Amino acid sequence: MRARTALLLVVLVALGLFAALNWAVFTAPTDLNLLFARVQAPLGVILFVVIVAVTVLYAALLAWLETAALLEARRAARELEAQRRLAQEAEASRFTELKAFLTAELGELRALPEATARDLTARLERVETALRGDVERAGNTLAAYIGELEERLERADRASLPPSTRPR
Repeated sequence: MRARTALLLVVLVALGLFAALNWAVFTAPTDLNLLFARVQAPLGVILFVVIVAVTVLYAALLAWLETAALLEARRAARELEAQRRLAQEAEASRFTELKAFLTAELGELRALPEATARDLTARLERVETALRGDVERAGNTLAAYIGELEERLERADRASLPPSTRPR
């Protein structure tokens, strides 16, 4: 952009120098045909004024375009900054959600062994109670059998004794 502006200034300076050196020829009156009338005027001055007007218009257009581009760049930068902030907030929100999820999951994982240990302890207590009951019943049954055997042995001993020595 700067090279074009510098080139334009060089051309304008060269044109101004050319006009200054040939000012007498530029201001010499000439017959000009304007389609609807004929006038006598200096053609060089008219062309010089037209060139200056076109140059001023070009400079104004160039300034307007550069200003519009700068404003658009600023607007885009603001939008980009807003989008960046939104992305950072969304990322922070995702990290917060992930942290909450991981905390909940870790809490469940920590509670799982405790719950499993409680369940296992309860099962063992039930098995122990059932086993004690079974052992007690087996002991009672065994005691009953032993008692019955003792009774049989006593009867057998009594039966083998002579009738006069038998206890009553």
